[in-house]
Amino acid sequence: MEGKASRRPLHAGSWYTDSASQLNKELEGWLEKAQSVHAPARAIIAPHAGYTYCGACGAHAYKQIEPAGVKRIFILGPSHHAYIPGCALSTATCYNTPLYNLKIDSEIYRELKSTGLFEEMSLSVDEEEHSIEMQLPYIAKVMEAFRDSFTIVPILVGALKQSGEIKYGKLLSKYLADPNTLFVISSDFCHWGKRFRYTYYDKACGPIHASIESLDRKGMTTIEALDPGAFSSYLEKFGNTICGRHPIAVLLNAVDQLRQTAAGIGWELRFVQYAQSQPCKTQNDSSVSYAAASLLTGTKSS
Repeated sequence: MEGKASRRPLHAGSWYTDSASQLNKELEGWLEKAQSVHAPARAIIAPHAGYTYCGACGAHAYKQIEPAGVKRIFILGPSHHAYIPGCALSTATCYNTPLYNLKIDSEIYRELKSTGLFEEMSLSVDEEEHSIEMQLPYIAKVMEAFRDSFTIVPILVGALKQSGEIKYGKLLSKYLADPNTLFVISSDFCHWGKRFRYTYYDKACGPIHASIESLDRKGMTTIEALDPGAFSSYLEKFGNTICGRHPIAVLLNAVDQLRQTAAGIGWELRFVQYAQSQPCKTQNDSSVSYAAASLLTGTKSS
């Protein structure tokens, strides 16, 4: 059944400002301080915490986007609250932001629904989830000159098994192959501390925050290798609490599919920024890590 509702930005006013003018000013400020070093992005990985914590880091991912050729934007975010064994689509027809509203691509949604592999999330689940919403203001900002010429494809990614990551990666690979399509992968990195029930600490690294960074950078290097199997092995070995691990794995499997089927077309993913909410020094501290990455194509594969 086609949805007619608009998704409200329920995290505006708490996770980020609900003032359009203030939000525009903050986003502009962060983007001005970031540099375009790995562009034009065909996909980005960006954090989804409150903008006070990760707004500056996220700008480094969005700075790699060249908006002129972008016609549709897939947004893959992890489900934090609702259990979903596969992936889910919205019942809304547009997502509202304080800047302007973003239209969902009804044609692509019909294609995805026809596969039988996507369930629909209720509007309440959709609005309570923050992983997709936190990308919307940045998308609206970087695409503002083309606000009437692009659509979004939000996908909530559930608790996928490795076979599911492969399945959805293959399914979405044809869209990633389209040069007019951008993928936004929503993920924070290590959630460290007793409140997250994760306190891995390699004392050889020095202070706790250095151990966390070392752990995250091992994962980032693995992701840059574009090897989904190696990423799964990394997660199994260290248990790093990367909340967007399933969306990231879907992207890696989509790239892997294209590398197998499109001879000579290379892909290169590079992390361009890393940050932590605060430096942990004792076992009573806690932090969340943030990373920004950009995926390019057009390079020659070796």
